[in-house]
Amino acid sequence: MTAANAFPPPKMGEPYLLTPGPLTTAYEVKQAMLKDWGSWDDDFRAMTRDMRRRLLALLGEWSDQYDCVPMQGSGSFCVEAMLGSFVPRDGKVLVLANGAYGLRAATTMDYLGRAKVLLDKGDYLPPRGDEVARILADDPSITHVLAIHCETSSGILNPIEEISEATYAAGRKLLIDSMSAFGAVPLEPSKIKFEAFVSSANKCIEGVPGFGFVIARTSLLEASKGNSHSLALDVHAQWANMEKTGQWRYTPPTHVVAAFIEALKLHEAEGGVSGRGARYARNRDVMVEGMRGLGFETLLASRWLSPIIVTFFCPADPNFVFSNFYDLMKQKGFIIYPGKLTVVDSFRIGVIGRMDEHVMTRVVGAARDALAEMGVESAAPPAAALEERKKLAA
Repeated sequence: MTAANAFPPPKMGEPYLLTPGPLTTAYEVKQAMLKDWGSWDDDFRAMTRDMRRRLLALLGEWSDQYDCVPMQGSGSFCVEAMLGSFVPRDGKVLVLANGAYGLRAATTMDYLGRAKVLLDKGDYLPPRGDEVARILADDPSITHVLAIHCETSSGILNPIEEISEATYAAGRKLLIDSMSAFGAVPLEPSKIKFEAFVSSANKCIEGVPGFGFVIARTSLLEASKGNSHSLALDVHAQWANMEKTGQWRYTPPTHVVAAFIEALKLHEAEGGVSGRGARYARNRDVMVEGMRGLGFETLLASRWLSPIIVTFFCPADPNFVFSNFYDLMKQKGFIIYPGKLTVVDSFRIGVIGRMDEHVMTRVVGAARDALAEMGVESAAPPAAALEERKKLAA
């Protein structure tokens, strides 16, 4: 295949999903779901072992100190499972939030009935290591820190390295929601210290929705027996059962696992985390340059833009109506994502999934044509939105 057709369009006229997951998947991934599997059969148990092994291999050095526990459900199921299984009932978590998913984790702590401290940075800025250090110094009762690796409500890539350094310098433990980053952004225990993280099948590995996974220190898994608040979300119980029988405790998403293994093979063939991350970064750079050329403004400064999803301000032009823009983009073969901010109108364009920079060039062309069809003369955002960004980022 040439570079221009290395990532052919979805089959049967499907649009590209420019979202942070579910996302556009390869034909081989879809095809893997055409066969039925018995959940207790030796072949499926072998598939589960293979999947766990392949995921651990992405950690690089020191991966032998960790184990992988797949969990049925969406990413939020895994976040709750991790918090409920690994934070002691008398523990206390510093939740670092700069968007919807950090705030969701804080709400999860409330449902669990476990103590928390919330650092809410708003939509524009990341939590920094010095802030974490100050909070931990002021509150010795905090036992854990929870960080969001990539906050997709804004598209910000948070500085996990300095957060980890501050956490362990204070003698605390780090848990990471790496839902939308793992597989494209390095997360190696030899370089970044952490106890556990969670991610999902339908993100940077480019599988389909249906399960997530918890990767945790084996010593942490062993020590977490009886800690969970939940039967179904007990990570230790799932891990112990898999270690003993090779089976999931409850009905697994067999077709999704089969698809995910194909996705892992494609991920490996692309060059693993570095190869996948490089493609996504090119996608972002081409798309952002093109959209800025049309007059759009990104919510974030360039240094914080993740290679996952980018948030743009909606134009101030009265002819711009997001629902119309969305429909026109869909007609042209691209499903974009609404904004998730509270202070300004925005929308998001994901750059992950089975597509490359040539597709992103077409995305920019579709946006240009959609603006023309709507009669939008300028894609510049309202002055008040830029002023709000400047004020909150100060």
